Amino acid sequence: MNPFEQKPSKMEDVILPWSRLYPEPYNKQSIDPYTKIRIILMNGIEVEASLFQHQFHRNCQNNDLRRELALIRRIEQQQQKHINWLKPIDETQLETTIGYEHVAVDLTAWLAQNEPNAYVKQALDFALLEDFDHLYRYANLLDLDAQIPAQKLVKSYVDITPGRPTIAEHRFPYDSVKTPIDAKTADIRTKLNTLIITAAEQQTMNFYMNVGNSYHNDVGRQLYQEIAMIEEDHVSHYGSLLDPNCTWLEQWLLHEYMECYLYYSFYQDELDLAIKAIWEQHLQQEITHLHKVADLLRQLEGTEWQSVIPDGTFPKLLQFHDTRDYVREVLAKQGSLTANGQLYAPVSTLPPDHPFFLYQEMVNQDILSVPSHQVISRHQQRFNIDYRAESSPNPVQALSDRTKDNTSFARQHPPKQEISV
Repeated sequence: MNPFEQKPSKMEDVILPWSRLYPEPYNKQSIDPYTKIRIILMNGIEVEASLFQHQFHRNCQNNDLRRELALIRRIEQQQQKHINWLKPIDETQLETTIGYEHVAVDLTAWLAQNEPNAYVKQALDFALLEDFDHLYRYANLLDLDAQIPAQKLVKSYVDITPGRPTIAEHRFPYDSVKTPIDAKTADIRTKLNTLIITAAEQQTMNFYMNVGNSYHNDVGRQLYQEIAMIEEDHVSHYGSLLDPNCTWLEQWLLHEYMECYLYYSFYQDELDLAIKAIWEQHLQQEITHLHKVADLLRQLEGTEWQSVIPDGTFPKLLQFHDTRDYVREVLAKQGSLTANGQLYAPVSTLPPDHPFFLYQEMVNQDILSVPSHQVISRHQQRFNIDYRAESSPNPVQALSDRTKDNTSFARQHPPKQEISV
């Protein structure tokens, strides 16, 4: 499907009254996990749309253009409320969090599997293992505090087992900055993938930094605080891949195209008829936005949309599916990596004075007090083992012991072996 070939609606016809804006919330007991993660992702996409347009507005001197931004942003905000209010009242903060991390795992894995740029694929694979570990840490907190197995929420769609340990994810900020893509030559899949993952991680960062302090005990509050700092790193990591040479209007066009692509993708797969109708409605709204931005790009910059999105036809649609084998493969091969400038390297190959070790010493001075370790340790103390839901054993031997949380893997140089003569 090519959204540029679709007929747009009139802008005033896509503004919703209150009666149509407030949706019927989903049932947290019966909702399909993929429906739930589509909802979470599209909420993040709409938040990104609004935040991007606010920044554009603040960096624009043309009041006529600012008025167009204000109008479309208002509709984007309605869409965000329409989606985010699907969350039911009885779903707890931590249950929602499990959904956020499920999104991060399956979305990142799908994007990596469908990314033609090797450098961007490596960036996706790298952070994938960290969000995978976050799911494991929060799942242990959920079982520890509420005796709710996270597998009940994600079903068998994703494994719950350690990834690259969260304690090993704290790196010096310089190592979060990667090389941006060249939007003029990049495949449309790369343009979409980098925008989608940046928006998704930004939503998670915002969620944790704003609601993490409302958890009902200190251990949970501290875990949210620690993982929120990793999400800050991830947003820097992914955001640095975006091409800063695109004009504001070119970026806006890409944002609207991304929204059309995702709503169309999810409309194809959605089984919940009420949610499917929302995806269809929002798709039509976004097609209207896309055509308007294409007109503005032509009028104000003399640029046709084809110079930004050469063909316009959607690439392979985003489809959530079982990625467990892929995640296990990446974990087995890349679990011991850390960031090394704009590239990546096994921790064991870094020099002793590398910024990674310096930063680790700054933030992880007392290993026993690191929240992501405390959560697992407390679960093991109470139940003798950690909480896992594995389709098969963890592919990394160092992470297979369920009675002891590994705080050295991917974080410390391996001890030197004594040579006997």
